[in-house]
This record gives sequence, C-alpha cells and structure tokens, in this order.
Amino acid sequence: MNLNLTLIGQAIAFAFFVWFCMKFVWPPVMQALQERQKKIADGLDAASRASRDLELAEEQASETLRESKQQAAEILEQAHKRSNQMIDEARDQARQEGERMINNAKSEIEQEVNRAKEELRAQVSRLAIVGAERILESSIDEKQHSKLLDKLAKEL
Repeated sequence: MNLNLTLIGQAIAFAFFVWFCMKFVWPPVMQALQERQKKIADGLDAASRASRDLELAEEQASETLRESKQQAAEILEQAHKRSNQMIDEARDQARQEGERMINNAKSEIEQEVNRAKEELRAQVSRLAIVGAERILESSIDEKQHSKLLDKLAKEL
C-alpha cells in the first residue's frame, strides 16, 4: 500500500510540477526562445542584406575602376594626339621659318652681289678713266662724259 500511495503522490506531485512549469516557467522560456529566434532571423536577414550590399558595392567598384581605366586610356590617347599635333605644328613652323630665313638670305646675297657689281663697275670705270688719261695724257672730265661712262659700266 505504501507503494501505491507513494506512486499516486508522486504522480500528483509530478502533475502539479508539470502544471506549474507550463503555467509559470514555460511561457517565459518560450518567449525568450522566440525572441532569440527572432534575433537570429533578423541577424541572418541583416547578414544576407549586407552580403548583397557588399556584392553591389564590389560590382560598383569594379565598374568605377573599369570606367576610370577607360577614361585614363582616352586621356592618354588625347595627350598623344595633342603631342603629335604639337610636333607637326612645330615642324611646320620650323620649315616656314627656315624657308623665310633662306629667302631672306637669298635676297641679302642678291643685294650684296648687286652692290659688289656696282662697286666693281665704278672701280672699272675709274680705272678706265685713269687708263685713258694716261694713254691720252689729257684730262677727261667725268661730268661731261658721264653718259658714256654709265654706258661703259653697264657693258662691263
């Protein structure tokens, strides 16, 4: 009998314990578990959003890098074109300057040649007068015979 009464007492105590746990212990534990489950789910959502944001940021960074490289290549190409253009312009200017200098030198040489010819003609005419004076031993007036002398100088 003791055994039956003990079993009944234990069963009642166990039932009271289960009722007590379900009434007072189980709801806060379940609430804590649900809050923890919600935090974990929110954390997983935030991690997946962060992962997507990271992928988007990496894509944007690679796109920006690609655009920057393309712009740098375009800038370099423009710089090369401009440098070639500047070199061509400098060549043209140097060529024009050289032609101008050659033309100036030619005109100066031509002027010098003309001056030398004139001086030579004048000297030849003086020598001719001096020679004629010695031959004729008479004085020839330069003013009176200037036309004749000019004609003689042109023939020389």
